[in-house]
Order: sequence, then C-alpha cells, then structure tokens
Amino acid sequence: MSADSVRMAVDSQRCIGGGQCEMLEPEVFLVDDDEAVSSVIGSGVLPRARADVVVHRCPGAAVSIVGPES
Repeated sequence: MSADSVRMAVDSQRCIGGGQCEMLEPEVFLVDDDEAVSSVIGSGVLPRARADVVVHRCPGAAVSIVGPES
C-alpha cells in the first residue's frame, strides 16, 4: 500500500446492511447475510481516495476511517 493508505472500521450499531461498502470494496468489507451487518475483513486498508468514497456512500454512516495504515 502507498503512504496515503488508511485503515477502515464499521460501527455495527449504525450499520443497516445496505451493502454499499461490500459492493465498492469486496476485498475489505463483508455483509453478514444472517445479521445484515457489515464488517471489515482482510487488512482493512484502502487508499485514502477509495476510503473517502466508501465513507460517503454508506447509507447508515457506519463506515469510518480510523487512522493511517500501521
């Protein structure tokens, strides 16, 4: 990853299971079919520009950037 990579998180209390995050970044997000809640999978790291898109497209405002890749 590049220097502008960030780590993602999902607030399970706010998630409405809309699936926008998984649709946009299937390698980073997975919506549980039973609970209809998204979670971060794998490294949870995205380039900052892609992360901003996912954050802004989340209908429940549940996706956030928690910090730089470490």
